[in-house]
Amino acid sequence: MTDRADNQRRWLTSGPHWVSLTKATLTRARSLFWLLRRRRRSSESGVRILFYHRVCNEPDALAVKVSRFREQMDFLAREGYRVVDIERAVAMLASGDTYERVIGLSFDDGYRDVAENALPILAKHGFTATVFVVTGVVDGEASFTWYDLQPPVLSWDEIEELDGQGVLSFEAHSVTHPNFLALDASELRDEVVTSKLVLERHLGRQSLVFCYPAGLFGAREQEAVTKAGFRIAVTCDPGVNARNDDRLALRRIPIEAHDRLLDFRAKVGGGHDNSPIARDLYRRLRHGGEETSARSASRVE
Repeated sequence: MTDRADNQRRWLTSGPHWVSLTKATLTRARSLFWLLRRRRRSSESGVRILFYHRVCNEPDALAVKVSRFREQMDFLAREGYRVVDIERAVAMLASGDTYERVIGLSFDDGYRDVAENALPILAKHGFTATVFVVTGVVDGEASFTWYDLQPPVLSWDEIEELDGQGVLSFEAHSVTHPNFLALDASELRDEVVTSKLVLERHLGRQSLVFCYPAGLFGAREQEAVTKAGFRIAVTCDPGVNARNDDRLALRRIPIEAHDRLLDFRAKVGGGHDNSPIARDLYRRLRHGGEETSARSASRVE
């Protein structure tokens, strides 16, 4: 076996295998509990935002298989959901438009397989989505540290072309995807401001939506995003977004490789709106004692 093949097998570097197995088991248990309680539709008014990373059949813990993604989007279409990008979802919240059957959709990091595999499925159903790109990775000046062999990301030429086609819109996700909580004020400002300026230069329009890398943020990070001119920012904290919620701390629900259709239905229906204690504990251990989001740090579950 070649060194490249060895590296290919090490794409599964997002965490130890026991972590993935534990997450899958806990996810299934919560989904079954939701099903038993017959929570087919949440009574809480608002918009849920789903987020993915990759859509492909590679052995990557961040990758949802193409067949599963198709099954999930088919479900949303069949059930009459409107699936829109982040900016449109927030506009619906602000206007008071009916959003009982609205799903916000996003993809983190800007992997090429999102355009290759997810875009045709979205276009088939008339869905739109936001893709958050790390500008330094697109430039080739940075890389994702969780991979031994990084999967291809979209190039600037591809991003510029796709942004004008109406299915995928592109927004900022920092320059190098660092832990914001570990940066000093100058480094934080540069990550936020530079990612915005670079993206706007390539797209020829304003970038108004930001995605906190790894969902790690606090009051200081929100202030930096505001000063840079962003109007919306998304986190990795699960839950539903109501009309009066903070637009710089919008909740998103992860769709993961191990999710089956039952899990997906439960996440759309409100069965995974609260973050399990195990998730918060793992994030604290992985990123450091204080490195949790402002919401996670204050939440007791």
